[in-house]
Amino acid sequence: MSEPAVDTPVTKKTPRWRRWLVEILIFAGLFLAFQAWQLRDAARGPAPAFVAEHLDGTPFDLAAWRAEHPGRAVLLYFWADWCPICKTTAGSVGNIAGDWPVTGIATQSGNAAAVAAFMTEKGYRWPSLADPDGRLMQRYGLPGTPAFVIVAPNGTIRFVAVGYTSEIGLRLRLWWTERT
Repeated sequence: MSEPAVDTPVTKKTPRWRRWLVEILIFAGLFLAFQAWQLRDAARGPAPAFVAEHLDGTPFDLAAWRAEHPGRAVLLYFWADWCPICKTTAGSVGNIAGDWPVTGIATQSGNAAAVAAFMTEKGYRWPSLADPDGRLMQRYGLPGTPAFVIVAPNGTIRFVAVGYTSEIGLRLRLWWTERT
């Protein structure tokens, strides 16, 4: 006598696009969590005021610079001559500097003369300050370079990012900061 056939349940496969969506959401969540952890000490609220000198020796005062650009969001770009990722973002910063107020802060890259020579060699043309000992970067609580700090027209920090950031990402953040 033969045994009756047993129906085995058919398991339906999850569609590939759904699995990819879940994986993308997990990756994005992990990325955002890592960014939040990395920027846990970053300055929030009013941008820390500071006074420094441009590479040519002219004075720079953050409050005065912001006042020169009323109603505009401004970008503080912390970078270093030894940072490979900074070299990949330099073109984006240069393009943005044509449309938005940008000041670079060359941290731990030597004195003003050394930074000026490096910028000339590389063709960087955005206004910059030398921060040879990294004090400004520490004041803003930034863990490394490149770092981007977007300050709203009212003087509050709106966005902080560390690491590679695309030009379109920076432009959208600057635009959004001015609109809200």
